[in-house]
Amino acid sequence: MNKEQTGMKVTTSIRHIKNQSAVKEFILVGLTNSPELQMLLFWLFTFIYAIALLVNFLLILTIYSCKNLHTPMYFLLINLSFVNMLSISATTPKMLQNLLTHRKTISFCGCMTQVYFLILALGAEFGLLCVMAFDRYTAICHPLQYTIIMRKEVCIVTASGAWVFGIVNSAVHSGLLLQLSFCNSNIIDHFYCDLPPLLKLSCSNASLNELMATIADAVTGGGSCVWILASYCFILRAIFRIRSTEGKKKAFSTCSSHLIVVSLYFSIVIYMYTRPPSVSSLNQDKVVSLFYSVLTPVLNPLIYTLRNKDFKEALRKLLGTSRLLQRPQDCSFVMSRIK
Repeated sequence: MNKEQTGMKVTTSIRHIKNQSAVKEFILVGLTNSPELQMLLFWLFTFIYAIALLVNFLLILTIYSCKNLHTPMYFLLINLSFVNMLSISATTPKMLQNLLTHRKTISFCGCMTQVYFLILALGAEFGLLCVMAFDRYTAICHPLQYTIIMRKEVCIVTASGAWVFGIVNSAVHSGLLLQLSFCNSNIIDHFYCDLPPLLKLSCSNASLNELMATIADAVTGGGSCVWILASYCFILRAIFRIRSTEGKKKAFSTCSSHLIVVSLYFSIVIYMYTRPPSVSSLNQDKVVSLFYSVLTPVLNPLIYTLRNKDFKEALRKLLGTSRLLQRPQDCSFVMSRIK
């Protein structure tokens, strides 16, 4: 072996070692570089994270414990609360650690784990919102057949389907992401690992990843949006056919919470993925991502429960603060009333 071949071999080995060392961790730029603001944000997001876990856990426990809430819609709400806790737990603990220690690194495995669970939660939430829209459509447009259509088996299959879709979709994107090489920069201008910035960092050909991401966005976002809009078109048509004002108010109240959550969620997602690149801003991206990944898991259970008298009464009984009860509520498994 001559000196030239030996030199090329050594150079290749050095590059290989450098590439291997580059993918051991990523640097998250985060929200701010100010130590004072970092401590303020640490306590703020610690409070938000604790509230998110508390309200979602109370929602699950209340529905599980009280028989009057054992209906398909509340069963789907339990699944949505699990998605909320998964979504906020995928990003917030690491963000809190970085804010507290002033270290902005995340391991390669940790970064890939964040991507996996975030995509899983996003896909499962889209699926659950579609199922919840169908549930409201059935309750308002076909009230006499509601217990037959939304029986126990249908609820379990549809909710499981939402989770399976999220898992499969996440596995595909994460698997393709693991095939890429990261050998240039390891700096992510975000407060968590997300798929788009990681694809930009890759020094491999990411065309397949981008194609799959586009298809997933069209199927998941576009498909669910069309499904929900169609459901509410039928719902509104049925409501407008109701003659009594009281009947219209009652029908609106049964779907108002879901409509608020869907409108809020889709407005954020549509803003993120349909705006022109010329108006794109990293700071705006961070704020919007912060809203749907950290604040939405807190808002969802509050929106669904604050105006719900049955849930508030069940929660008061669970906490032992309700004194006047017309009759005792039986407690059993959440699916026992879904037939």
